[in-house]
Amino acid sequence: MDLAKLHLYQNDGWIRYYYRILILISPDCWYLQVSIALKEHDIESDTAGVALMQRHQFGRTDLSVSRLTMGCGAVGGLMTKGSARDQDYAVAWARDNGVNFFDTAASYGDGVSEQNLGRALAGNTDGIIVSTKVGIREQDAGDVSGVVMRSIEASLERLQLDHVDLLQLHNTIGETDRHGTLEADQLLAELVPAFDKVRAAGKARYFGFTAKGNPATLHQWVESGVFDSAQIFYNLLVPSAGEKIASEYPAVDYRLLLDAASQNGVGAIGVRVLAGGALCGSESRHPHGMPVVTPIGSDTSYAQDVQRALKFSPLIEAGMANSLPELAIRYVLSNSILPTTEIGIATPAELELAVAAANLGPLSADALAWVRRVQDELHGASIGPQ
Repeated sequence: MDLAKLHLYQNDGWIRYYYRILILISPDCWYLQVSIALKEHDIESDTAGVALMQRHQFGRTDLSVSRLTMGCGAVGGLMTKGSARDQDYAVAWARDNGVNFFDTAASYGDGVSEQNLGRALAGNTDGIIVSTKVGIREQDAGDVSGVVMRSIEASLERLQLDHVDLLQLHNTIGETDRHGTLEADQLLAELVPAFDKVRAAGKARYFGFTAKGNPATLHQWVESGVFDSAQIFYNLLVPSAGEKIASEYPAVDYRLLLDAASQNGVGAIGVRVLAGGALCGSESRHPHGMPVVTPIGSDTSYAQDVQRALKFSPLIEAGMANSLPELAIRYVLSNSILPTTEIGIATPAELELAVAAANLGPLSADALAWVRRVQDELHGASIGPQ
């Protein structure tokens, strides 16, 4: 039996220690989790030097979000294909280590993610934020309010909750996607009364959208005043939401969408921080994850993204970070106007490593300068302040 103090976090004057007792019963390793909460004044020098998960204000809402959001999607796949034991452990561990934001969607595993998150939470949302999403199909035009209401009601049943903090639109904006082609202005006009009805029914507090699609339209939606949040694609390979890029840069130019969100009081959620897994530096996929991942924002293939990711390896060798995933996470968190970034995971161990990376804080100025040099070498284009 092995007893190890893994982590702690501070919340409302409490310090919580998290222990994992490992009891080896060949050939499996079973976990017994123990949490001990003590008042801050009961803990003295023992807490010195321990990193705590930071929280940031989330746009104009009254929410304070952890720098990491636990993504429950199919790209990582833990919450759609993992075991119930691992799912429950990951959610509990995340909560006990300061992660207070959990994001799912009706489409993740056809509702399976919501069901599994609901089981893991067991109705206990004290101190946490839950978001889910709704997709609108082309044939739904004219009945957006009905579709949104039916979707959130089904989501709440699967989540075993009476409301969520955040409901987000899960569509490509201004372009064709698997839902068909929806005219952006018409969709926006129909979403306003749909959201109003959901809010009046007490089923969601805030509303957002996935910022995928035509960049000009994305900026219009951020500036519309309708949305409280936006999921924004931002990573080492697709940095344009946070930095200016040259016109020849081979990726979507999101034209500093993070700045636009901040200026308009829209809470930004960074997504695809690991470029769908490519920034782990390997084409191999965990069995829980999607077998094939299409890049978003990158004008390349997944295999090409992996090769570009490996170009950042010298930073690891020089000690700027301990791994490529850590480098990727700390890169996006170096942007101070990004409240939170979502991490997709296949295993609880990946979650633990992501939290450890986030708690190390932003990259150094030297590391960020080196990152930009690598980006220039990858694409032969200038990036950064202009």
